Amino acid sequence: MNVPTSKILVSFKYVYLVAFFALLSGFFHPLITNQSFDSVIIGVLVLFAGLAGGILLYKAATSEKYRIIFLGGGFTLVAVSLHFIFQLTGRV
Repeated sequence: MNVPTSKILVSFKYVYLVAFFALLSGFFHPLITNQSFDSVIIGVLVLFAGLAGGILLYKAATSEKYRIIFLGGGFTLVAVSLHFIFQLTGRV
């Protein structure tokens, strides 16, 4: 595979993730209600924190040398993401 083609595919993967998370966090709600996009941006960041925590937990399952570090970091990021989700929904 060509190097430019590979870079385009990698960048498309990240653009797809950002677009999916933006739609998941309610991108059209501020457009319909004429409000600001602050909640959408915060929602995307919270989803990326949860994704990073999940990736670290996966790395903990596949790594032997840094298992404890990956487990600690992964569970911490997932917990922080869950806390922010509860905070955004008003349950805390």
